Amino acid sequence: MNDQAVARAAVLDTATLSDALDRHGLNGQCYRIKPVATSSRMAGRAWTLLYGPAGSPAGTVGDYIEEVAPGSVVVLDNGGRDNATVWGDILTEVASARGIAGTVIDGINRDVALALELNYPVYSRGHWMRTGKDRVQVEATGVPVNIGDVRVCPGELVRGDADGEGVCPKEHEDKVLVRTAFHGPSVGLPLQLAQSSLGSGAPTPALSAGGDVVRQVLDLEGLLLRLELHDVADRDDADDVARLDD
Repeated sequence: MNDQAVARAAVLDTATLSDALDRHGLNGQCYRIKPVATSSRMAGRAWTLLYGPAGSPAGTVGDYIEEVAPGSVVVLDNGGRDNATVWGDILTEVASARGIAGTVIDGINRDVALALELNYPVYSRGHWMRTGKDRVQVEATGVPVNIGDVRVCPGELVRGDADGEGVCPKEHEDKVLVRTAFHGPSVGLPLQLAQSSLGSGAPTPALSAGGDVVRQVLDLEGLLLRLELHDVADRDDADDVARLDD
């Protein structure tokens, strides 16, 4: 699947994404979720799973990995538990072989050595060796979860690097990624995103290889300003309607 938003996010750092989220008043910075290896970088769509305390008899902990599509990010909500892991060497090996983009855990993982050997990105609150088997169990998959005080819904954009983990709500992707237009190797994609946010009737400045960079930047700034004014106009219209209803 050609996912332009994921491709764009993959060339950004999380600090840039964080600033863009702040600009729009969005909470997407996963608190205290950090990489096992500072060299880790990943971007993809969230595949979510919620854990709960084990019942009697205890349910499964890890029989789900075959359901995760290649390129996805496994997002595991273990309630921030630091006394039982929900990710280890078997899941790391299978996920890496399947081309899964990485794993994010509100909780802990184990078997760090294999993740480092395979260069498989894992983000969590830390690592310890004790298994989650008979301590926690899968409650649901494909549901909204909490990762570092951030609500993560299935299919949302997830980006990780050495600084941590960020999540962009799907309905806000276009405007957030437009705010990152001056970062990364290409301005072409942000221009397309700006056009889609403004509507099909919005003209997109033509970019030519070796063209006038200053003109391109000014054109892009104009699009960003128009996008912000467009958002303001929408809010004003909504306020007018609300006043009429009062």
